[in-house]
Amino acid sequence: MMEKNKNQKKLNQSFYIENYGCQMNLSDSEIVISILSNDGFVLSNNLEKADIILFNSCSIREKAELTLKKRLEQLQFLKKKKKTLFGVIGCLSKKIINFLIEEKKIDFFVNPNSYKKISDFIRYAMDGKKSLHLNHQKNETYSDIQPFYLNQKKVTTFLSITRGCDNMCTFCIVPFTRGRERSSSPYSIIEQCKHLYQNGYKEITLLGQNVDSYRWSKGFITIGFSELLNLLALEIPSMRIRFSTSNPHDMSDKVLEIISKHPNICKHIHLPVQSGSNKILRLMNRKYTREKYLSLVNRIRTIIPECSISHDIMTGFCNEEEKDHQDTIDLMNKIQYNYGYMFSYSPRPGTYAYRNLQDNVPKDVKKKRLKEIIDLQRNHSSFRMKEYLGKVQEILIEGESKKNCQYWYGRNTQNLVVVFPKQSYKIGDFTHIQITETTSATLIGKIYRDVKK
Repeated sequence: MMEKNKNQKKLNQSFYIENYGCQMNLSDSEIVISILSNDGFVLSNNLEKADIILFNSCSIREKAELTLKKRLEQLQFLKKKKKTLFGVIGCLSKKIINFLIEEKKIDFFVNPNSYKKISDFIRYAMDGKKSLHLNHQKNETYSDIQPFYLNQKKVTTFLSITRGCDNMCTFCIVPFTRGRERSSSPYSIIEQCKHLYQNGYKEITLLGQNVDSYRWSKGFITIGFSELLNLLALEIPSMRIRFSTSNPHDMSDKVLEIISKHPNICKHIHLPVQSGSNKILRLMNRKYTREKYLSLVNRIRTIIPECSISHDIMTGFCNEEEKDHQDTIDLMNKIQYNYGYMFSYSPRPGTYAYRNLQDNVPKDVKKKRLKEIIDLQRNHSSFRMKEYLGKVQEILIEGESKKNCQYWYGRNTQNLVVVFPKQSYKIGDFTHIQITETTSATLIGKIYRDVKK
């Protein structure tokens, strides 16, 4: 009886969670919170009072990894003073995991495919055991877990529809940390979206390393990404639907036609290009050429004329020469993206590029090229924003502007941020805003009253 009470006491331990990296990590944290809560652990909003601190990590880029290491150093006093357990979850290379455990910076690590066993990892750590080794659940999608949504006051959220990746880009660690690609049941996705809508959420972003390769089969039924989008748009016509991320290699015209067809599917596509050089794309194993990419962009703008397009661009990849960099600049000038995410290459332990290619572009050259890309994108963003001057945009109000408490902020269907005076509206309302000013990152407007509602 005493042993049972002892275990029950352990189950009442509190935990705190910090997130690093992408939207997928935030979505995963909500799954982990749900699992731990169901197992008797208690979510804390106070880091220093928690018995367990979880760090949801990211190794996609070196910066996020360095941020995690620095944060672990900052909080070591809690391990010494309070014997707080430190656990890392998410994407992290074996090399870094082993280092953190050997140096006693953390007590345990849980792979993204093993979250259902996270309580066991914690119990092992509580008992002073070094590590718990489990076979990862290769087909895990967590479609049977109802996530605990961290911010109950928000009206937008994320839902993972695929996990893992089969593309094997030479710079990317995701296939090694998240495993092979698998898709959640469309029926589970639809039910979760309906549940979210019934609980006040007005917009959902469907997540995956590559959403366009979504494919679910059972018996004679096969549902791809275009069919899933169509089903969701019809089942929940008042809910905004976004998705991220797309791989140019897998995006089909059928998906573009479904986006064009439904007003509640947002007119924005995040389309990572990584480089405008065919040589670099081959070295990255990206499976498309700049010509095919440009052709896809042209089809997007033909089928969905109002669609905004954003990008990821990596500069300074292995063997990148000035000509390759200029190819990227040329591609950017041809497309003139609405916005993008730009960074310089950092080798990731465990990847093909780390093992087989030489990181031979000097840091100062990477820095120079990255600045040129960022400056150019800022100009393109400013140009694209000015196209909205005088136009009326439907906006979902998401919250208070960080720069002016008298203004709301929200986004239009193209995923561009719009700020405007509050007046009588509230978070979660849709309203129409006429754009009067722009910056390179924000649209500024006023309430447009002459719109039929």
